[in-house]
Amino acid sequence: MNARFEKSVLSGEISAPPSKSMAHRLLILAALSGGRCKVDNLDYSEDVLAMLDCLKALGASVKTDGGTAEIDGSDFLNDPASDLYCRESGNTLRFMIPLCLTTGRRITLHGSKRLMERPQSVYEEICRNNGFLYEKGDGCVTVQGKIETSDGCTRTHISGSISSQFITGMIFALLNVGGHHCIYVDEPFESRSYVELTAAAVKEFGGSIRFIDPDNIIVVEGKTLSPHDVTVEGDYSNAAFLDAFNCVGSSVKVNGLSLKSVQGDRVYRQHFAALMNGCPTIDISDCPDLGPILIALGALLSGCKLTGTRRLSMKESDRGAAMQNELIKFGLEIEVGENEIIVPKRELMSPLTPLSGHNDHRIVMALSVMCSVLGGEIEGAEAIRKTYPRFFEDIKSLGAKVELI
Repeated sequence: MNARFEKSVLSGEISAPPSKSMAHRLLILAALSGGRCKVDNLDYSEDVLAMLDCLKALGASVKTDGGTAEIDGSDFLNDPASDLYCRESGNTLRFMIPLCLTTGRRITLHGSKRLMERPQSVYEEICRNNGFLYEKGDGCVTVQGKIETSDGCTRTHISGSISSQFITGMIFALLNVGGHHCIYVDEPFESRSYVELTAAAVKEFGGSIRFIDPDNIIVVEGKTLSPHDVTVEGDYSNAAFLDAFNCVGSSVKVNGLSLKSVQGDRVYRQHFAALMNGCPTIDISDCPDLGPILIALGALLSGCKLTGTRRLSMKESDRGAAMQNELIKFGLEIEVGENEIIVPKRELMSPLTPLSGHNDHRIVMALSVMCSVLGGEIEGAEAIRKTYPRFFEDIKSLGAKVELI
């Protein structure tokens, strides 16, 4: 699917889509609670559908009605299937692997080529240290082992510099096995806000995880969850792409975002303000998903320098390189280093050749903001189905002149 844009100005009000990150956490915790729960305000993106498929494969009963899923976790993890299908969802793969390692069963997790290229070394090391099976295959990984509790406090060391998803995945597993556990996060602890999001989700089900001095030690008490009905909050990560139109002449009000949210990407408003007022230096080590839209706005405004960009190469695409390739078509060359990206101020032109979405939802949405100003056509626009399937429908309702072909 291609998205062909004409220059346009957007206006009106729109509700933020539900948070995929919180949806994944609440769905897993509903299953782990061992009873019946309703999870409200779901958007059935490809990532959420992958999560629901895997929960069913691990024994949860799932019934959906509109934007609500009813989860019955009474048989969760008791008799899991031997194969799980994670599609292209990094959250799903990294949250499922530790849960599989609480069953003692041999389970193969399948995913797209790009997903399986993304780093999984943290789990590989944990399996090796515990004598568990961790075997890579063509488009899959097979694991077998059984994480168990013991007298006293079990200790697990996890790198904090690759992805916080590994930490959250281990928290879910340890919540299931009972006992007292300490996770030691080796510095630097990047994207810590996503682990705080996990803690907020755990609290909704009556459990608790605690950060203790020096704040990179996480204490998990197992078997503390109880069933609760919950609602997925609005998503700051995807709302950023809607709010970005306001930085380039549109007037869009984004509703449905909790001021009490601990989502790390809530900082986008501060970063947008800095971009509107000059050529700032912005550290995105705790909010890498904002990288593409910050690059796009830097290009459209007065430039910027992003630091802490190393993990952009580990996403659905190599996002720094992807934006570099596409901005050349607007007449702008950006500098992509190992851990920084420099976006100079230059006059842009309308792209004469189609842009590529790089099979990456955030690249497609960032380029859409640019095309609303300069026009252009994006190939592979269907990538938005991964997390925000209504994106084009929503911006068209606000006046975007975009044709899907």
